[in-house]
Amino acid sequence: MRAGPGRRVHVGAADRRDGQPGAAGRAPAADRPEKVRNVVLVGHSGAGKTTLVEALALTTGAVNRAGRVEDGGSVSDHDEIEQRQQRSVQLSLVPVEWDGIKVNVLDTPGYADFVGELRAGLRAADAALFVVSAAQDGEGIGGPTRIVWDECAAVGMPRAVVVTHLESARAGFEETAAQFARELGGDDPDAVLPLYLPVHGPEGPDGHAPVTGLAGLLTQRVYDYSSGERVEHDPDAGLLPRLTEARNRLIEGIIAESEDETLMDRYLGGADIDVDTLVTDLERAVARGSFHPVVAAAPAADGARQGIGTVELLELITGGFPTPLERAVPPVTTLDGGRTTLSCDPEGPLAAEVVKTSSDPYVGRISLVRVFSGTLRPDETVHVSGHGMEDRGHEDHDVDERVGALSSPFGKHQRPVPSAAAGDLVCVAKLSRAETGDTLSGKDRPLLMEPWRMPDPLLPVAIEAHSKADEDKLSQGLSRLVAEDPTMRLEQNPATRQVVLWCLGEAHADVALERLRTRYGVQVDAVPYKVSLRETFGEAATARGRHVKQSGGHGQFAICDIEVEPLPVGSGIEFVDKVIGGAVPRQFIPSVEKGVRAQAARGVVLGFPVVDIRVTLSDGKAHSVDSSDAAFQTAGALALREAAAACRIHLLEPVAEVGVQVPDAYVGPVMSDLSGRRGRVLGTEPAGPGRTLVRADVPEIEIGRYAVDLRSLSHGTGRFSRHYARHEPMPAALAAKMRQQEEAERAG
Repeated sequence: MRAGPGRRVHVGAADRRDGQPGAAGRAPAADRPEKVRNVVLVGHSGAGKTTLVEALALTTGAVNRAGRVEDGGSVSDHDEIEQRQQRSVQLSLVPVEWDGIKVNVLDTPGYADFVGELRAGLRAADAALFVVSAAQDGEGIGGPTRIVWDECAAVGMPRAVVVTHLESARAGFEETAAQFARELGGDDPDAVLPLYLPVHGPEGPDGHAPVTGLAGLLTQRVYDYSSGERVEHDPDAGLLPRLTEARNRLIEGIIAESEDETLMDRYLGGADIDVDTLVTDLERAVARGSFHPVVAAAPAADGARQGIGTVELLELITGGFPTPLERAVPPVTTLDGGRTTLSCDPEGPLAAEVVKTSSDPYVGRISLVRVFSGTLRPDETVHVSGHGMEDRGHEDHDVDERVGALSSPFGKHQRPVPSAAAGDLVCVAKLSRAETGDTLSGKDRPLLMEPWRMPDPLLPVAIEAHSKADEDKLSQGLSRLVAEDPTMRLEQNPATRQVVLWCLGEAHADVALERLRTRYGVQVDAVPYKVSLRETFGEAATARGRHVKQSGGHGQFAICDIEVEPLPVGSGIEFVDKVIGGAVPRQFIPSVEKGVRAQAARGVVLGFPVVDIRVTLSDGKAHSVDSSDAAFQTAGALALREAAAACRIHLLEPVAEVGVQVPDAYVGPVMSDLSGRRGRVLGTEPAGPGRTLVRADVPEIEIGRYAVDLRSLSHGTGRFSRHYARHEPMPAALAAKMRQQEEAERAG
């Protein structure tokens, strides 16, 4: 059974004229968890999520006119980059109020490159609205949507479906709802059913009949929006057969999810089931994530206060979605690893999490925080615990910080709030050390929340400062950038001497570089990414290193004879002393080794480190006065260069162990593509229902853009991982091409 102080039963009920919209300009407030709903909007790019947020803000009275990204008036896509690119690139929070309930609407980007923002939204929310366009001919139910649906199902997150773009001439609400049920309903497509059906007006000159309202299946009432206001009336006779058929199916779906086992028997026996009973069972099924209603929505006409379906959607959110009390707090530990159990209690110990970090040119760093337990208040000192992620540029940290002002975001504006109780979302100013994913807790009881899973950034983008002035600011700008975005990894590769930003895709990289320029004043140039090649000897060789100089004063004298032979891959560099008779004094033998190793690190042909060789010092000469440590270091380096000039030098390239997970239908194309990249397919194994993991060894030089190419090849349904395995000899033709490129770069 659903818990629920303050639970209202009105999903699909008669027209509610008593919904009290929040006053424009005032931040909605909630002092108890049962007065909060946290809902995240998920969907394909272009499905209409941002337009839906604007419609909800208009219906609740939070705005007087629905804004648009194009004119910079959207409360959701207000960032200057979003306005330039005309698409969402970051998570945004739009709090509204309906019927005394604060609804935190989290709008997420639909483009796959910004999946980190989507996962942050899922972490902050208690329920998800999957937004799909009825005008996209099924394209809105793509691979990324399926993946997120399955992830929500795995954790039992309540989900509903919103079908948008009903105003389009190609719109097909019932076809879209049926497709969603077939493809995402799993074993029970009757768990994904409409609560309303669109009602169409008369056909226009173009033969298109616009949607003018909705017909409630449970109440069998029509909610007509054609006048600009929501008006309730009985359905027309022509609508009844279609309405009755859909209603019967909905009732059967609700009863199948009911906890009252006698309900189905009564229904099959011909008994009328009370609408209030059906609504109550529906709300319970929605809140526990076993039934997923489908609703329709369209933006408000010019001058209208309500878009089609926005009131019905708000009723679903406030009446059918769970309160924070009904969702479990993520696992929490003490700093020494001990488990602790928390509940969504405003009087409990403080446990909050930073779900997003951004920077404001005037305010500084702003942290969007979800409070899971306790109450967060301004000017109090909290403990900030960071998991680290050293591979992405984030070190572990445990510090005490003073909380700045608390505010509720609304577009570009921050509206002050006095506190944030358990279950709510709030923005915190000036937490200088807190990063996305960090835990805020009481300084006398530090806690650490289990992090949510973030995708690995697998697209490398090498960058250079555009000017000396940019170089001075680059380090600080990059550190701030990765603090805001945990899906980005910063690498300073000592082998290639490149600064590399690892991103999720090209769009992700473009936004990162633009933020560096506009937000932190750092102009950078993208340069070709280099892999860490190495050199090794292809055969044995002998050489003499002779360093003899006499130019007045103290001279330099050192001669050493060496033998070099190749070793198996992974052996490193071995140095062997076989000098007989003291030809090289004992105190200078370490000097020869130091010179050999230093030259190996610098390379002998193209400047890549030399590996997997054995260097044997066999003979040499010294001078009682002019020999020195420096002279024998130089002689050792010269000897290795001379040996390299006398034999074949092989280039070694890094090979990655790659795991590609795709639907079964794409296994063949993926394996063929990997083979075309000089990969060796090692095998396949099941990776869940309808999915396969393909394992292969692939040269890293061939997979620099694989994050982009796999997305295209698998239509957004594939994921892959990569880990360095070893270095292997590069094919002779490719090695020759690499030598030509390196020589051309040096000459240029």
